[in-house]
Amino acid sequence: MTARHVELLRAPLVGGALFALLAVMAGAFGAHGLRGVIDGRGLEVFQTAVTYQIYHSLALILVAILPVAGVSRRLLGIATGFFVAGILLFSGSLYLLVLTDIRWVGPVTPVGGIGFMVGWVLVAIAGFRR
Repeated sequence: MTARHVELLRAPLVGGALFALLAVMAGAFGAHGLRGVIDGRGLEVFQTAVTYQIYHSLALILVAILPVAGVSRRLLGIATGFFVAGILLFSGSLYLLVLTDIRWVGPVTPVGGIGFMVGWVLVAIAGFRR
């Protein structure tokens, strides 16, 4: 593996770790800072955002590691973009919805969910192509 390949692996690894850190912080904020401030449904929606963010932060770390096993860097790089977009659109829209009650962000959430699904399909294709 060349130095350039190692650099390409670093972005999803660092990004995944930072998104995971933010998810843990958001989870703590939701559990401690929002209790009594928003209703139970709001807390549930907030927790859903945290859960999907942490899962897909781990997915970013996974796509950083898989090229070592010979899995297509190109497809994993594209999957990375979809996972990042999914985190921002899915989890981000849910955070905004709960914290600001801005209702127009609600329709953005499924777009982020589609981003997650496309990312996983690309990981599966990359695995089959190996």
